[in-house]
Amino acid sequence: MQTVAKTLVQHLTSWGVTHVFGIPGKPVTPLVLEMDRNGITFVLARHECGAGFAAAGYALANKTLGVALGTAGPGGTNMLTAAGQAMATGTPVLFLTGQPPIKEIGKVLGQDSTMFGTDLVRMFEPVTKFSARVERAELLEVYLKHAIEQAFTGVAGPVHLSIPLDVLYEECPAFQLEPPPYGPQQISSNLDEVVEILSVARRPVILAGIGVHAVEAYEELESFAERWNIPVMTTPGGKGVFRSRHPLSLGPLGLGGVPETEIYMQDRIDVLLVIGSQLSDLEVPGLNPAVYPRTLVHFDHDPRFIGKAIHVPTIPVLGNLKANLQALLKREVGQSAARPPVSLPSRGREEAAETSSGRYLTGRQVMKTLREELPADAIVFGDAGSHSFYAIQHFDIEVPGTFFFEEVFASMGRAIGYAVGAQIARPDRTIVCLTGDGCLFMNGSEVSTAVNCGAPVLFVVMNNGSLDMVDKGMARHLGRAVGTAYPTPVDAAKFGESMGAVAYRCETEGELRQAIVTALRERRTAIIDVIVDPHEIPPTMKRG
Repeated sequence: MQTVAKTLVQHLTSWGVTHVFGIPGKPVTPLVLEMDRNGITFVLARHECGAGFAAAGYALANKTLGVALGTAGPGGTNMLTAAGQAMATGTPVLFLTGQPPIKEIGKVLGQDSTMFGTDLVRMFEPVTKFSARVERAELLEVYLKHAIEQAFTGVAGPVHLSIPLDVLYEECPAFQLEPPPYGPQQISSNLDEVVEILSVARRPVILAGIGVHAVEAYEELESFAERWNIPVMTTPGGKGVFRSRHPLSLGPLGLGGVPETEIYMQDRIDVLLVIGSQLSDLEVPGLNPAVYPRTLVHFDHDPRFIGKAIHVPTIPVLGNLKANLQALLKREVGQSAARPPVSLPSRGREEAAETSSGRYLTGRQVMKTLREELPADAIVFGDAGSHSFYAIQHFDIEVPGTFFFEEVFASMGRAIGYAVGAQIARPDRTIVCLTGDGCLFMNGSEVSTAVNCGAPVLFVVMNNGSLDMVDKGMARHLGRAVGTAYPTPVDAAKFGESMGAVAYRCETEGELRQAIVTALRERRTAIIDVIVDPHEIPPTMKRG
């Protein structure tokens, strides 16, 4: 017999968890001490939300379980946003929260996490796949089994366990749980119908989304496009799933989209294959009824949103999209070889006119310089804001799986934590956080976490003194913007220096280029404060 705390931590160790992110408090100190005894590094975050983001970044980079730890009450509520973000991206994160002793329930307790105070179990339910309170030692095995199965079964996602302080000290029977395989392989039953549709299609096109990232179906997507000779567009969240210079790459569609995709869609598409997207309002700008396909084939794990955004005859292909693409690749090509060679619109992005006044760096200049100076396999996490949409439009992908952005839940500041966790998981890789001054205000203190962990994340801050995407959107669609600008903008370089990061302030392309080269050479946590044009119109105006 051993304590609940020791049993839980030993399971984390056996599952390959090397780092846990969080902020300690009395109800969870037994877990922190057991982690230390068992060789798990407890990473002290600066805020519980940042800890949750870092745990998700660790999970994405390591292809394993991420773990975030918070104390009772507000420690738990501070992690709710991170749980919601993990839910939106299908990331397996175990959120552990504390609670005052179970034997004291019903009294007035500091940071009570039960129904008599702040009921964390109920609060986590909408933003996790499983949320439960371990109320006695013998429940640990069954609850932990449910949690780990839910974290990895079907579409991966976050789970939550709340464990009272006295239960952590209780002894429980020994047991050993093995985590389920990452990414089960459910295959749709109607793939033959898909083959028939493709065999007679004359002008099909693929729209690839964030779901390709979730199951790492990069090779399958490229092979499928080549096998059937189909051009590929990407959604904002699908940025990074397909090489920009592949002969079949059309580029991004929707917010941050390029003219080439809309030009191609103007000549009637007969089959649109949506792979790993739920067609959000940020993905469908550019898809109006005049360019709707005759038939839509929709690959998704979840049938809820199929047929809701584009009202044309739709064939659902349910299950694991990686497994479905693999199965389709085993089938005969049929008549697709008779399809005429694909003619794509010429790429004109490099010749696009600058919208800057000339006194500032433009979004395109920043992205072009980043691409030229970063390693091809550098992993970039895009935060929520105009800065990421400049990347969606102008930052070329050389290696699939090296750019991550999520546009639906879209919590600001998440990329800062994600980059920290990913760098800790993969110290051998170049990890870049592309963020803005607004996001830096929200979660920028996690730069200190990176510094203290020796994580050489490169934080690129596009700084224009406002919440740019909201500012320009309000002005364009409502006539004026209110509450979107910072009268005293942040000096991101000094902010980084105050936390121990090496910092650079860049106002010219040459300064930016030198800052990137120097930061990569020094391999220290670095902030690159990029002063960009406050009047430049970002590529986000298609959304009404």
